Amino acid sequence: MTASNPSHDESRPGGRPPHGAGLDSAAQLMNRIAGELGSRLSLVSRDGTRHPAPPTLVLVAHGSRDPRALSTVGALAERVRELRPRMPVRVGHIELNAPLLPDTLASLGEGRAVLVPLLLGRGHHVKRDIPEMAGAARAGTRVAAPLGPHPLLVETLYARLVEAGWPAEGSDVRRRASAVVLAAAGSRDPDSAADTRRTARLLAERLGVPVVPAYASAATPTVSAAVRSLAARGRHRIAVASYFAAPGRFAGECAAAAPWIAAAPLGAHPAVARLVLHRYDQALAAPEPAAVHALASA
Repeated sequence: MTASNPSHDESRPGGRPPHGAGLDSAAQLMNRIAGELGSRLSLVSRDGTRHPAPPTLVLVAHGSRDPRALSTVGALAERVRELRPRMPVRVGHIELNAPLLPDTLASLGEGRAVLVPLLLGRGHHVKRDIPEMAGAARAGTRVAAPLGPHPLLVETLYARLVEAGWPAEGSDVRRRASAVVLAAAGSRDPDSAADTRRTARLLAERLGVPVVPAYASAATPTVSAAVRSLAARGRHRIAVASYFAAPGRFAGECAAAAPWIAAAPLGAHPAVARLVLHRYDQALAAPEPAAVHALASA
């Protein structure tokens, strides 16, 4: 949403709004009312039967001290709302930011919810923290699979690399000198590392160059070590692909180690919003017991 700029009004004599401002405000109000009415009418069928509201989609973010992370999650939530206007979308954080996930769930009352982790592999948060928070807060909440690995993430990584300067089309000579380090947060969970390696393989197939996973913490190699290893193999045009959901300390540290270009995090890319809805739909389609007590299949 965009806030109005009061200085524009104050610049006119007597502080009066410019000509036509009232009409603009009225049009905005009518658009808002029409949108709300359309959303309510979509819950009613032609015979007057009311459709049940879809379960609330709760985006589960990790949380960060970097304010850009909070704004990125908010932008992603808006993209998801645009793609599916009837569906309520909320945000809950595992730590560091409000609202925390238990508070978001408590605010939903008895309404149904599907939690979609904005996480990229099967680490501790996905396997333990999120299901435990969901179970402690309310019964019947479904927990979707993490976002990764998935081809839509690979397309997002590719798009971010191109934005940073990766050539969309390159010669064989250039490809033989190029490589990518896939920079991820890192986890001690072997399933998380396996998920990151799978994404690296998919990205390598997309780019036609080697892609080496590397980590900011808890696992090896580091981004710097991966860069040195690729350089020793004759790869001197090395980019860093940021396998992070949003900006933050780890993403910044990994980008700083890039010898050539560093891509932005996944962020609120349209493909990520589509993937969020895909995970939501998967969780709803899963059998009830599996949805309550386990993750939907990746």
